[in-house]
Amino acid sequence: MLNWDDEPTSAPSAPQADAGLAIAPAAEVAKRVNADDKRIINGQTDVNQLVPFKYKWAWDKYLAGCANHWMPQEVNMQRDIELWKNPNGLSEDERRLVKRNLGFFVTADSLAANNIVLGTYRHITAPECRQYLLRQAFEEAIHTHAYQYIVESLGLDEAEIFNAYNEIESIHDKDQFLIPFIDTLTDPEFKTGTTENDQKLLKSIIVFACLMEGLFFYVGFTQILALGRQNKMTGAAEQYQYILRDESMHVNFGIDLINTIKMENPQLWTPEFREEIKALFLEAVDLEYRYAEDTMPRGVLGLNAPMFKGYLRFIANRRAVQIGLEPLFPNEENPFPWMSEMIDLKKERNFFETRVTEYQTGGTLSWD
Repeated sequence: MLNWDDEPTSAPSAPQADAGLAIAPAAEVAKRVNADDKRIINGQTDVNQLVPFKYKWAWDKYLAGCANHWMPQEVNMQRDIELWKNPNGLSEDERRLVKRNLGFFVTADSLAANNIVLGTYRHITAPECRQYLLRQAFEEAIHTHAYQYIVESLGLDEAEIFNAYNEIESIHDKDQFLIPFIDTLTDPEFKTGTTENDQKLLKSIIVFACLMEGLFFYVGFTQILALGRQNKMTGAAEQYQYILRDESMHVNFGIDLINTIKMENPQLWTPEFREEIKALFLEAVDLEYRYAEDTMPRGVLGLNAPMFKGYLRFIANRRAVQIGLEPLFPNEENPFPWMSEMIDLKKERNFFETRVTEYQTGGTLSWD
């Protein structure tokens, strides 16, 4: 144990002449990183040297993610438990919606985390971006924890919920859409450096940022947050709002990553490649709409599946424009403007100004 009051037992040795002033060999100095030399992919600079920054936007998002930190068990689930156990607390359609919702999400964030830590991370050569990806992977773990916490709190059949992606067709089909893109990047033989493989990497990043986190999550988010707005399942809804805020940051980071890769590698953004991406967008919209139909076959909470068709097309248009494509579905509008309020950045800042006194009690979100 250190004690700063102790007297030194021996006199300090005399300082060495010119200590620390030795001139490093020129070859070692040459290893210092020039920010202009950094690249998102196929970079040749030392990935262990975080600074000097070139992609400050990635570092800023890392800091924002750290500031947004939360843990599921900080949210009180007592009201949710009482409502779920009450035979008259929720309708059968509402219960189906909750279980289908959890059935998708309990494994979705694990897929996202696997894609980051086993695939994307090793192909990104900008340390600022790697730093954010590490934070994102941790947040995916927190989200999986949150869904597990909800399942455990409600006393649901864990095997049924966690294996839903093998048993429920609408969930299985979405995951099967994603898995080939994970498999490509996690193949130990896969390496970037050719146009073909660089396009495969870029396509995978687009699929996960724009279509998985940026589209596949939004039916589920809307449904659970709609429950919360009606003062039902408020503990689950509170966690979903924190997750939505995190996922919005993931999407924004992914879009910045995509656009920077495009800027640094314009040869990848060919007309043929753009057509492939458009086809993936159309397929993803169809898969998520089928999931909406499955989760709410009769309509519930003032929502119904046809309403989500317009919403999904609206979101797909937004994601397409964000990465430089034309809108895929003309004249679509947002049928759920209140969802935009859920991720309003001004509200987020206000939320964290009050976090110390309110957040850990689970009392920060209002469902009025």
